[in-house]
Amino acid sequence: MTASRHSSSYRRAAYATVGATSVALAGYYYNVQKRQQEMLDNFELPPHSSMIYLEPQQVASVRDPTRPHAFWAPPSREDMLHMLQNGPGTLLTSKQQHGSKGPALPATPADAAAVTSTTTDDDLDVFDLLIIGGGATGAGCAVDAATRGLKVAMVERDDFSSGTSSRSTKLVHGGVRYLEKAVRELDIEQYKLVKEALNERANFLKIAPYLSYQLPIMLPIYKWWQVPYYWAGSKAYDLLAGHQGMESSYFLTKGKALDAFPMLKDEKLVGAMVYYDGQHNDSRMNVALGLTAVQYGAVIANHVEVVELFKDENKRLCGARVKDTLTGKEFNVKAKGIINATGPFTDGIRQLDDPSIQTIVSPSAGVHIILPNYYSPGNMGLLDPATSDGRVIFFLPWQGNTIAGTTDSATEVTPNPMATEDEINWILGEVKNYLNPDVKVRRGDVLAAWSGIRPLVRDPAAKSTEGLVRNHMINVSQSGLLTIAGGKWTTYRAMAAETIDEAIKEFHLKPSRECSTERVKLIGSHGYSKTMFIRLIQQFGLETEIAQHLANSYGDRAWAVASLAQSTGKRWPVFGRRISAQYPYIEAEVRYAVRREYACTAVDVLARRIRLAFLNVHAALEALPLVVEIMAEELHWDETRQAQETEEAKQFLTTMGLPVQPIAYPTGVQDGVIAAPGTESKEQRGFWGRLATKSTSGVSDSFYSRAQFNPEELAEFHKVFGALDYDGDGHINGADLEEVLSHLDMEVDSVVLKNIIEEVDLDKSGTVEFNEFLEVMGGLKEHASRTAFSNMVVQVEEKRKVDYGIKAKTTDRSGGGA
Repeated sequence: MTASRHSSSYRRAAYATVGATSVALAGYYYNVQKRQQEMLDNFELPPHSSMIYLEPQQVASVRDPTRPHAFWAPPSREDMLHMLQNGPGTLLTSKQQHGSKGPALPATPADAAAVTSTTTDDDLDVFDLLIIGGGATGAGCAVDAATRGLKVAMVERDDFSSGTSSRSTKLVHGGVRYLEKAVRELDIEQYKLVKEALNERANFLKIAPYLSYQLPIMLPIYKWWQVPYYWAGSKAYDLLAGHQGMESSYFLTKGKALDAFPMLKDEKLVGAMVYYDGQHNDSRMNVALGLTAVQYGAVIANHVEVVELFKDENKRLCGARVKDTLTGKEFNVKAKGIINATGPFTDGIRQLDDPSIQTIVSPSAGVHIILPNYYSPGNMGLLDPATSDGRVIFFLPWQGNTIAGTTDSATEVTPNPMATEDEINWILGEVKNYLNPDVKVRRGDVLAAWSGIRPLVRDPAAKSTEGLVRNHMINVSQSGLLTIAGGKWTTYRAMAAETIDEAIKEFHLKPSRECSTERVKLIGSHGYSKTMFIRLIQQFGLETEIAQHLANSYGDRAWAVASLAQSTGKRWPVFGRRISAQYPYIEAEVRYAVRREYACTAVDVLARRIRLAFLNVHAALEALPLVVEIMAEELHWDETRQAQETEEAKQFLTTMGLPVQPIAYPTGVQDGVIAAPGTESKEQRGFWGRLATKSTSGVSDSFYSRAQFNPEELAEFHKVFGALDYDGDGHINGADLEEVLSHLDMEVDSVVLKNIIEEVDLDKSGTVEFNEFLEVMGGLKEHASRTAFSNMVVQVEEKRKVDYGIKAKTTDRSGGGA
């Protein structure tokens, strides 16, 4: 009886617990759904003036968000320059409103801002704010200020997102490393930084759903004691994020981890934690911010440099002298307040205001490389939290390829930083540590490599850039220059809101509304859905890959891009001519970038409107003539300008990993290894030299090729290997390897051969299969290529006095690449 009563009590307690949990979960679910619906209801539409792209009969009705329509066209760059010079009150010639018989709408969004702004006729030629810098922070400030009803101008010396903002790791994240550091060191500032970033991550994913998305990231675990440590850290990350609609972290057993990430090294693997962060297309996000600011009335212009700052009789800043870098024309811009948002170049603008000013930015270089898509799954990233030197490295799928990085080292501020060979090889070495031995990590697989300069806020007590906190600093000089420095992509919106709040107070501005950027969807987001690409396929006859790319790059503006697509002349696909056979970019995107996104140069298109220069420098080089030809049609370039654009684009691609001149571009030249005179090794004077075609670079194109062997070499290998395979079983005697090399007229140093054989890990059976033989030959060829390349670099450095970061010595075997 007693046991029965106890059992009944346990059951009642269990039922009560289950019931209470169910009620709590139901209440939680209801509150989450309610909160999400309120968020959706509170999202704001662009101002009425930006809705002129709608057909008149549809303006007042609920439209199908995926229905193709003609899109709003922003003012041209010439119009923007006109308004910069003459003030925001300048009214352009009225444009026809698609035949509308109703009240006339303002001619442009900027006209709307001039009409609705609470200003007098005396200051119609004066902007409330002039923002210097068109990166993430500057564009974010422009959106924030414009949505508050302020008169905003933004100028960028190069192109929108031309600097650090296009060279990020492409993550929208709170920072797992910073959370770990905050807990370990009980650092409340780090904790606040992570908390803010996680909150902004949620905003990021909501206001630009077509450009940002959730990405699972794996933390491989190779020691059992790390399982509870990583589990607790991942769950703490989830808990700190709160209810943001992100997936929760979870643990994977060894088998499940290998199923999710087959390329992962399985030796000693015990499992993996998977957590979620965000990923985005950074430069397209930047362009979307700029265009959204224009929708709300901002005046923006790229390739406009500030050359001088003006002060009034009270020694307060009142404007700037700017220069159109494309034409050389200079003019003045009047503004009540000036915001300096120039990232790594922050101190340069501050010194225009006061040459004696102390610097506040400590620049840090971050190098990333792009690898082919077979290096990682298409839907799973990887984080190495403890590299050989204590840094963190990400290994992520992005735009159909794999991005790996980043380094973190002190640097100097330069307009076009370059990744050094040492940095590239360090990343490759760290990647190799985590991948299955079947995945040969080769230098030849590097499709692009770039360096970005992070504008970190200087901490006088910090001895290394790793110790610098990635927060931001707002500083106002005595003359009124408001500088925003530091921060990261994820927190751009919060940084902008804080900056504009300070600007309103400092410059005594009168906005017509409060900050609302948490509810303002960026251009292209309102009609976007994850299935809209299907309609693009059905209505335009596009390839699936191209339709998905357009939807995920332009949102609901994808129809405007597709409408510019030319016929392929095929039964299928009907429209959409690619500019590169390997990637889904089409000719129509080039035209759209020029007409609607302020692309002015070939580099603007290849690097920031489409991402080809970041994904594959050789593909970008091959597409360059076609891009220049299309832009010449759109912008009426003469032959001189076309030649100039081509040369400048090639120079830019060298900063993205394209071999520096005089290395020949690999355009079908036959493979071979020819060292500089007097430096040929034995193997170079034999087989490789016999099949080679001499290049003016002194090094073979195989060093930059993803394929190790050309057809002639493979044919020779088959012939010799088959001759020694007496019984036809696909094996030769291991002792015959030196005889094979002799048949191939290759004299190989015994130490080199021994090291290469050990690296490819031939089995101990005493026989060699053909695939193992190819591994040996590949190692020998890469050794020869690397030796020739190192010697060539020394000669180029001495001739050009350029430091490429490579020493004249034999390094790890390499197959070439970018």
